[in-house]
Amino acid sequence: MSMNYNMAGGASNLLKKGHSASGGIDEAVLKNIEAAKQLSVMVASSLGPNGMNKLVVNHLNKIIVTSDCATLVKELEVQHPAASMLSLASQMQDQEFGDGTNLTVSIAGELLRLAADLLQEGLHPSEIVAGYKTAFDYTLETLPKLVCHRVEDPRDPVALKRAIKSVLMAKQLGHEEKLASLVSEASLVVMAGEGKARLKADSVRIVKLIGGNIEQSTVMKGMLLPRSAEGTITKVDKAKICVFGCELASEGTETQGTVLIRNAEDMLNYNKSEEKALEEVIAALAGTGCNVVVANGTVSEMALHFLEKYKIMVVRTPSKWDIRRLCATVGATALVRLGAPTPEEMGACHRVHVKEFGAKKVCIFEQEGSEDTLVASIVLRSSVVSVINDLERACEDGLACVQHLCQDPKFLPGAGATEIEVASRLKKLADETDSLDQYAIRKFGEAFESIPRVLADNSGQDATVVVAKLYAAHAKSAEASPPPPPGAATSPSGPNVGVDIEATNGGVKDVLADGIFDLMVTKESAIRLAVDAALTVLRVDQIIMSKPAGTKK
Repeated sequence: MSMNYNMAGGASNLLKKGHSASGGIDEAVLKNIEAAKQLSVMVASSLGPNGMNKLVVNHLNKIIVTSDCATLVKELEVQHPAASMLSLASQMQDQEFGDGTNLTVSIAGELLRLAADLLQEGLHPSEIVAGYKTAFDYTLETLPKLVCHRVEDPRDPVALKRAIKSVLMAKQLGHEEKLASLVSEASLVVMAGEGKARLKADSVRIVKLIGGNIEQSTVMKGMLLPRSAEGTITKVDKAKICVFGCELASEGTETQGTVLIRNAEDMLNYNKSEEKALEEVIAALAGTGCNVVVANGTVSEMALHFLEKYKIMVVRTPSKWDIRRLCATVGATALVRLGAPTPEEMGACHRVHVKEFGAKKVCIFEQEGSEDTLVASIVLRSSVVSVINDLERACEDGLACVQHLCQDPKFLPGAGATEIEVASRLKKLADETDSLDQYAIRKFGEAFESIPRVLADNSGQDATVVVAKLYAAHAKSAEASPPPPPGAATSPSGPNVGVDIEATNGGVKDVLADGIFDLMVTKESAIRLAVDAALTVLRVDQIIMSKPAGTKK
């Protein structure tokens, strides 16, 4: 070990061989900003209903075609530490709210891009951070004032469908009506009852069946297992169900032993004793009135023979997750021992039957009539694997929206209307600020312009014209303007004016009339995570990287 230190070598001479260190505005801050900006540019073209798909081939050579930002940043395996902060923020937004992931990455990347302009103009990173914090606090105070819609009763099917349509439209434009009907119907099934409406995350199961088209998708009150029954019995009405969390076979001994068989008669007697013990268990099971058995493990041929003899339908599923959901559906308790259940441990179902979808046979536990179920199933149909996977992601986002609107039913105007209104108010705040924070506050407001700008670009319009019309519409209050003369064409105005993606060029419209909303808690969380990620990157002034493990000296 050398005790000499070369002062001219800098920090790299302080570390072991193979380490690297870089610092300063040019070497650390601007490079981090550039990496984060590249990630935001990559996913920005997937924002909105007209967002483009990305084709990703992961390390397992699996082809993924999607416009979902959470899936993209997860499959991209981002390596740069600064860009990975934006990736982690997007993943956290997806885990908490299921939607707004692209908004998180886009705003964070735009904040960092505009911060780079301020750095080149001579501002210190600490001054930019202080200005961004002031603007962020003002934004959180402004958002509740822009609420334009509330869902008073989440159990109202019309109001629920209208609230979630915008979320689904952003993922699957053209199929939002069908998907909104599926999600709202499934949500209402599990939210039935008295008291405050509440939707659990695992109450609605999404089953993908290849074949057919999206119009053949349906909702089932109950649960669907993507496999057929084991025996010849494929339909049972008014089913009494027993669920086993173990295999259906003869129990083995806990210790090893040796059985001495001298002749053929001993062999027959040994087999008969095993058969007799298993038949007694199945007979006791049938004596309780059970006519459907669900097993979490294998079903032996001998057990299947006796179950068929006593007219008991057998269904096997290897998934413990499906076993838990099935128990919640039918009201049963999973048994870990092979034996007759008590009446409290058994479940009930209106009908258990096997149905064929194309070439796929599935087993359906269907609840009808007066029975209440805690689980509903959305059956999605499509002939293309990538399409059905995107439909599943859209339904998951819709269910997440239902789950959070039950807790906070406030909605903000969508289609970039909220972002332009916040940007307008932040520019006024910057004009009223005398300190150096005014520059960062103004840039913070400009960052929100990126959302309507990207929406206009993705829909093939001139983004500059659209943003200018939006600013003009938001500046001209509908109440303050004089009434137009009779027969004159009127342009929309007010804080609810957003981008019209169906217009040919420079189109804006009142999004409140068209029912385009964004859930407020989702947008608040997306902005908070984006600002946190951007400020974390701006606070880094030095990058120190150790030698990767496993490399040669």
